[in-house]
Amino acid sequence: MAAMIVERSLHNQFLSNTYLVADGEGGPGFFVDAGGPVTPLIGAAERLGIEPTHVLLTHHHFDHVSEVGALRERWPKLKVLIHPVERDLLGGGGDALGKGVELGTVEAGEMLQFGLLEVRPLKTPGHTAGMLSFLVSVPRTHPPGAHPPGSARPSSGSGPGGFQGGDAVVFTGDTLFKGSVGGVRAPGHTTYTDLRDSIMGTLMELPGDTIIYPGHTDATSVAREWEQNAFIRVWRGLDAEGSDACVALGEPATLILLGEDYDGGKKAWVRWPDGKDDIVPGSRVEVAEQA
Repeated sequence: MAAMIVERSLHNQFLSNTYLVADGEGGPGFFVDAGGPVTPLIGAAERLGIEPTHVLLTHHHFDHVSEVGALRERWPKLKVLIHPVERDLLGGGGDALGKGVELGTVEAGEMLQFGLLEVRPLKTPGHTAGMLSFLVSVPRTHPPGAHPPGSARPSSGSGPGGFQGGDAVVFTGDTLFKGSVGGVRAPGHTTYTDLRDSIMGTLMELPGDTIIYPGHTDATSVAREWEQNAFIRVWRGLDAEGSDACVALGEPATLILLGEDYDGGKKAWVRWPDGKDDIVPGSRVEVAEQA
């Protein structure tokens, strides 16, 4: 993508991603999340002549913030921004991010500029209450709302966050992964409905060629997830819901979908007897034996 650099570091244990993003070599830059290891990204910034100014945090979980302090040691003036709700969940920063690290806040609707790069925080709650996805774009001149030939994506004028078209990538934190979705039982979570709406009503409203950089493992695209993500296919009505009885988190439920997860395991969509839905680890679900 012209005028944009994205470098990634993957944590061997957490499988969480830390990203360095910049407006070309020698341009302004920033980090998305900081679960580490950050040493390769510090090296990349030095090699490419990038002077990062910000760390943008998708949410407060340890595997996405644990090496903020290491980045601040290298660049003491780095501003660290997170949604106000997530800031509260971290207790304002404190020892969790390293000594002396102060957290600033950013909310959906605020646009940040890094050279040519426009960064739009998108509200995508579910996995956590204040989860943000960061849409990073380079504006282009073709008409707003245009989609690439053959895209099956719906078109609707102004996009999420006021996006008007352009080459774009989106950093989705723990909301959407390649082939999977975030769970809604982690600390600070909200609801299944929030997660589904964040994915279908925000992320899937982006153009099909938008690259998705998730909080864990491999990159994908809006078009790929629209067609291949098992959860999205059921939400679209392309595939049927399951109906097998199961025990989830020790309670009786109906297994709607047992899908692949980013770590090679499973992610389960279950429905409780009261009709409410949930996304839980597949390892916590046992399917009842058929009579």
